[in-house]
Amino acid sequence: MQTTSLSGIKKELQTLPQEQLVELCARMAKYKKENKELLHYILFESGNEELYIENIKAEVEGLFEEITTRNYYLAKKSIRKILRSVTKYIKYSGNPQTSAELLIHFCVRLNGLGLDFHGSTALLNLYDGQIKKIRKSIASMHEDLQYDFIKLLEKQLNIY
Repeated sequence: MQTTSLSGIKKELQTLPQEQLVELCARMAKYKKENKELLHYILFESGNEELYIENIKAEVEGLFEEITTRNYYLAKKSIRKILRSVTKYIKYSGNPQTSAELLIHFCVRLNGLGLDFHGSTALLNLYDGQIKKIRKSIASMHEDLQYDFIKLLEKQLNIY
């Protein structure tokens, strides 16, 4: 089966009546959890980005509390799991401000974990990769916001 391009799908969706669009969205959400989560974000949380960010930060806080720091292997797996969920939420938003704020929060929590992640090459590379993503997000913002986020990055992580 060959799939249609996104522009072709958009054109076809514009011709459908509202009832059929609702039915198609519900059917699509039924098959994948990510589709359902994205629809939830679009319908209920995209209007209040600050609350969305705070909810994700609270979830990240809870996940970081559960990490066992006695074993590098288990800690690394837990940190990667947390990062996957943060990345998923960033993808739903698509906003560089949300991306920068959540990644800064993730890095601050990783620093405050009490785990010497500088001794682990994998964790150090993971951390450095997030710093690069933060800088890329900041670079795509308006100049005033760039200044604010650079100051936040310097204050929270003592870098830039």
